[in-house]
Parts: sequence; C-alpha cells; structure tokens
Amino acid sequence: MHCPNCKNKNLGKIGVNQFYCWDCFIELTLTNGRLSLNQVEEDGSLTTLDDLFEDQELNLG
Repeated sequence: MHCPNCKNKNLGKIGVNQFYCWDCFIELTLTNGRLSLNQVEEDGSLTTLDDLFEDQELNLG
C-alpha cells in the first residue's frame, strides 16, 4: 500500500487498520476497502482530508 497523498510507501501501522505516513505526516484509516485520510493537528485532533482526493484514489477494492 502507498500513501495517496505523497505516493510513498513509508507507512507505519499505528492500530487495527490504521496507518501513518512518515513522509507527509497524515493518518490513514482503512474501512471496507476505502481509505480515510486525516491530518493530525497540534492539539491531537484530526482534520479530514478526504475532500481533497477523488473517490478512485481512496478506494482500494
């Protein structure tokens, strides 16, 4: 699997179906064959980045 944002494979697993891209610093969650991307803010909250990508980029199935 590669990051849909930076296209690199430098992903670390942080939980069940949750990954973190060490190159562009976003969190990826895999649910039912679809990725959801979030930016981790300074206070620890998450901001969705899904609206920046086409559906075909987020679907893995």
